[in-house]
Amino acid sequence: MPHAQDRKGLALFLLCAVQFMVVLDIAIVNVALPTIKTALDFNETDLSWVINAYTLTFGGLLMLGGRSADLLGRRRMFLVGLALFSGASLVCGLATSEAMLITARAIQGIGAAIISPAALSILTTTFQEGAERNKALGIWGAVAGTGGAAGVLLGGILTDQLNWSWIFYINVPVGIAVIALGPRFLRESRVEEGRRTFDLLGAALVTGGLSLLVYALVQTVDHSWTAPRTIGMFVASAVLLGGFLATERRTHAPLMPLRLFRNRSLSGANVVGLMLGASIFSMFFLLTLYMQQVLGYSPLKTGIGYLLVATVIVISAGASQALVTRIGVRTVLAIGMSLTAAGLIYFSQVSVGGSYVGDLAPGFVLAGIGLGFSFVPVTIAALVGVDQAEAGVASGIINTSQQIGGALGTAILSTVAFTRAADYATSHAPTPQLPLLAAVDGYSAAFLVGAILAIAGVVATLTMVPGGRAEELVGETEPAAA
Repeated sequence: MPHAQDRKGLALFLLCAVQFMVVLDIAIVNVALPTIKTALDFNETDLSWVINAYTLTFGGLLMLGGRSADLLGRRRMFLVGLALFSGASLVCGLATSEAMLITARAIQGIGAAIISPAALSILTTTFQEGAERNKALGIWGAVAGTGGAAGVLLGGILTDQLNWSWIFYINVPVGIAVIALGPRFLRESRVEEGRRTFDLLGAALVTGGLSLLVYALVQTVDHSWTAPRTIGMFVASAVLLGGFLATERRTHAPLMPLRLFRNRSLSGANVVGLMLGASIFSMFFLLTLYMQQVLGYSPLKTGIGYLLVATVIVISAGASQALVTRIGVRTVLAIGMSLTAAGLIYFSQVSVGGSYVGDLAPGFVLAGIGLGFSFVPVTIAALVGVDQAEAGVASGIINTSQQIGGALGTAILSTVAFTRAADYATSHAPTPQLPLLAAVDGYSAAFLVGAILAIAGVVATLTMVPGGRAEELVGETEPAAA
């Protein structure tokens, strides 16, 4: 039998492998979309749903997935989610029609919504709070941070060298291996028997409200923010989420105990997590468009271009866990969000005749260090002082904040980029370079908006996240009501 420490290391490896796969699947599809469009005869409007179907179910079901892990068993739900995710990945690769692929992507998202909070709560209950957990979360943060960049790289390689189906097939052997090894190396844990009550009304309200919110955000690319249907969906989402909060105040065994938010560290971390997701998801989306549509990079060259930022994230995430233990969560997180903002400001200088060395590499270094210094402390802060019985729901909350932030940021920055580009094109005389000049003008404006979101994250860090080292923040949690 492996030594206890070796067992923990193997457990962390399995958890990180699956989390990498989940994050990867958000980005890996982007590069392959033109090929998928041709292969399955997608129309332009429906093509975005290859991404949106995954985002919708992933973001909408995270809270439910986290609480299910607490109540039904974290290892059990992790393996159930992984089986669902892997099976749906196989169906995605085998898809022969629009409907088949979009449906399978939605099921993939359901699997991911179960996996992510279950995996993070297993990590939280496996590693002792303090330096040991910080080190594990440093590795976790590096994996999560590089998933987006690696997704573009792998997407380019697999699409160019094999075919688009392999961006989904690659998940299957990883899933099978972890399902086989998981029962041996992952420890089971759940809420004690006497408290295993499920809040069905709360689950229905929060799932419906979050799903509707994500749907309203992702469809703003095709329908304006002021369109009646968009406003109607935002209002309906607010009503459902308001009903959820009212239900949670009254129910004996809530899906999301509101007393968790008495923990200043958890509350502040989730506000920062929202801003982090909003600035970073949209950054990768817009940079991919810039590299392919303006600089003329192939999918493979685009993917290779992201190697620099992926490497920087891994190195800086490893350093950040040590710094958190030494100088505290708030300081490292503030530095990380500031560097992320600096990277986005640098990207606002992109040009039509740009180069990798001049227009991209310095921004990749700044944003890469910023991401490594942000992902780790924001996750640590979100889980500090949380009772093990509620590790799953706390993990679901921080995952939800980042996913909703990602959908919100992508919707806002896409609107800014495309509206600004259209205005530029109509206000300038037609020339052969006008479409590229208009696109770059739009991207520049959008990157500046992304920087403002990251700066809002800096402000939230300094005003809402308690100072001190992680182990000192436990005292910031007020005693829970009985």
